[in-house]
Amino acid sequence: MRILLSNDDGFDAPGMETLRRIAEALSDDIYVVAPAKEQSGASRSLTLHDPLRINKFSDREYSVEGTPTDCVMMAMNYLFKDKQPDLVLSGVNRGGNLGEDVLYSGTVAAASEGTLLGVRSVAISQCILDSDVIHWDTAGEMAPEIIRKLLETPWGDDVLMNINFPAVAKEDVSAIKVTSQGKRDLSNLTIDDRVDARGRDYFWLGYRPSFGDPSVGTDLRAVISQEVSVTPLKLNLTEQKLAARLNKVFE
Repeated sequence: MRILLSNDDGFDAPGMETLRRIAEALSDDIYVVAPAKEQSGASRSLTLHDPLRINKFSDREYSVEGTPTDCVMMAMNYLFKDKQPDLVLSGVNRGGNLGEDVLYSGTVAAASEGTLLGVRSVAISQCILDSDVIHWDTAGEMAPEIIRKLLETPWGDDVLMNINFPAVAKEDVSAIKVTSQGKRDLSNLTIDDRVDARGRDYFWLGYRPSFGDPSVGTDLRAVISQEVSVTPLKLNLTEQKLAARLNKVFE
């Protein structure tokens, strides 16, 4: 099985080392194309107004001075167009990609692009509550078997898998749950306003490390219950039931 690895934290990110370990447990045919620098929050953006530059580290490892979507597009349409992967793994993200995060996430975006190009793709994230204690081994040790089981099951068209590991050691994980995309308490958003040396205002956006009280069955509820969350995401965002009603309105 040929596996393509990417992420949004950057080529040299600690999570990429964990992702390599996950991939090595599944195959010895591994390729890496990841952003040259961190692209968190890039979503599915493309670099259209600047040139894309590629840095080669080996015949199988490259960084791209662009977004996660750029990386997967360049990998599958240029760098390895004659050697298409059987699986795309994106991550391991430093922090969860839960609820509305999937719309902002570069990690999910890389998996989305793989899916659009016809390759089964998985986004993997390791949740954190304390930036000084990140349980990389939880994702590193548990992900291979979860992925094996997922690959045994047909997914259907335009579907990717979003896996989030709770912020606990492997031995403290209570279960693996299939979940739906949750909804965050958006009051956790923080806007830190500051003034630079020239007297101009600037701002940092972020979230407080709190999950609130999410609904049972969601990705958010799973990780606060020390469970691994496995969420199948469908790329077609059409609301089919409403579309059927609107068809009658416009007859």
